[in-house]
Amino acid sequence: MEFSALGLAPKLEQAVADQGYTLMTPIQAKAIPIVLAGRDVMGAAQTGTGKTAAFSLPLLHKMLRHENSSASPARHPVRALVLAPTRELADQVAANIKAYAQHSNLRVAVVFGGIDMKPQTAQLKQGVEVLIATPGRLLDHIEARNCVLNQVEYVVLDEADRMLDIGFLPDLQRILSYLPKARQTLLFSATFSPEIRRLSQSYLQDPVLVEVARPNATATNVEQRFYAVAPDDKRRAVCSILKQRGITQALVFVNSKLGCARLARSLERDGLKTTALHGDKSQDERLKALDAFKRGEVDVMVATDVAARGLDIADLPVVFNFDVPYNAEDYVHRIGRTGRAGASGLAVTLVSRDDARLVGDIEKLIKKKIDIEPIELDDERPARFERPRRRAREFDAAERPAYAPPRQVAAAPARDPFFDQPYEASADAAAPAWEKPVAVPVARGLSPNIKPKKRVAALFGAKSAE
Repeated sequence: MEFSALGLAPKLEQAVADQGYTLMTPIQAKAIPIVLAGRDVMGAAQTGTGKTAAFSLPLLHKMLRHENSSASPARHPVRALVLAPTRELADQVAANIKAYAQHSNLRVAVVFGGIDMKPQTAQLKQGVEVLIATPGRLLDHIEARNCVLNQVEYVVLDEADRMLDIGFLPDLQRILSYLPKARQTLLFSATFSPEIRRLSQSYLQDPVLVEVARPNATATNVEQRFYAVAPDDKRRAVCSILKQRGITQALVFVNSKLGCARLARSLERDGLKTTALHGDKSQDERLKALDAFKRGEVDVMVATDVAARGLDIADLPVVFNFDVPYNAEDYVHRIGRTGRAGASGLAVTLVSRDDARLVGDIEKLIKKKIDIEPIELDDERPARFERPRRRAREFDAAERPAYAPPRQVAAAPARDPFFDQPYEASADAAAPAWEKPVAVPVARGLSPNIKPKKRVAALFGAKSAE
């Protein structure tokens, strides 16, 4: 089905043509007419199938009736709010919506943490119709009274399951409490957990469930391979697969920020131009790393799950799960970074002995038996350097190697036996004058138990005192 069959406004049709879109994806063909009809929607589709256009195009079409060229901020209130779990996803969604609204007078802005609030505040004060935000930074602006949400007509929760995973549910509830009760709410995600369904029952009104594939299903155009690898051999396995298949660019997922930085340094030493993307980096560093990877300036990007949701990287040939994800839903999102927009891709998961339970969780989620294959590594591990052990006995003079000079033993110094004898007091040594016994007459009537005063030696010629 072509986009021209939807009856969108000419400004939007021109923007879609500028992006090179002609045919709609299944999720777009099913969701856009329902959104145009004003119904709440729960959209479940595989990653890389164009969910952003599925909710943004119909919302922009409905908002064009409020379009105006006035410079007054009061004429440009927030009418559509899009919430995203990560900064990178929010920035990407904002870029797509700005491209769709480029021929209109609708204003689009994005706010997320990690950067200064002042430029965001200045943009919000000028008036914005479409606001894309992460929950934490949006609450900061609400508390600072930089934006008012009492005229919001449309709310979109993009990758809502991820927002619940990282503890955004209290923030979501606070944000939704600021919104009008009469609104249209859209919820899109690749995986629908029980928590998501409970959230939809609380905040969506009679939603229409739009599914173009089985829930939690992986893309059919992504080749999934699982290899049994020892933990110490995983890095060599990544380099070996890249070499064997002639792959020039790869995205490698790990579970921890510390492991992300360490693996990036190790792959850099192996001769691969590598960058790291994790939560401890500043937002400017994260955006620069992602932009360099998208432009092809970096061979390998090692990332945590901050890069697992919604990021659109064109022509990415392979995704590595260096660590099996703790949550099975994250596996679906990780491998969705490759094979996007109908292209083929490869997803490689390196499994160690301790990952059996995590692999079992993935099998239950995707409802597919996983075959773990052995892998042959090309290059052998370099021999470990071992120090030579010392011999139990010393060499004799005849056995000593010619290059080793004989050991020089220092001669013991002569000792005088007089100084080794213990101290003995001389029998005829005279006692000090102050220790000589002195007969002190006992006064009559005094007790014999009263001891006389001791004589003390006098200094500097003074008289001794008794």
